[in-house]
Amino acid sequence: MSRLTSLQGTFRAHVLRARLVDEGFDVELRGALDGPYGLTVGDLAVVDVYVPGDQLEEASMVLLVNEVDEVDDRFDDDRPPVAARRHVSGKVVAALILFVLIAGPIAQVLRWY
Repeated sequence: MSRLTSLQGTFRAHVLRARLVDEGFDVELRGALDGPYGLTVGDLAVVDVYVPGDQLEEASMVLLVNEVDEVDDRFDDDRPPVAARRHVSGKVVAALILFVLIAGPIAQVLRWY
């Protein structure tokens, strides 16, 4: 068996394993699987994905197709790009600051009466 890739977290590893098995590959997961710790981070969360040496090149192509699909899905959204979303949240912040600047003195004047 040859190491194909390493992933952070068991969920991603199981999803990749399911995809590779569906494509007809023999897959073995090694690492932080079903360990005694419920929450793992960093090096404790690394899961290695292994395939037979003769299937390594074809499995690498499946990984490449997965990455291309993920990028393609990001651009297929109807959501605006990240820069436009930041601009909208900037308007909200500006409106809140303006409200505080106006409402603060009004509340202070009303408190004096």
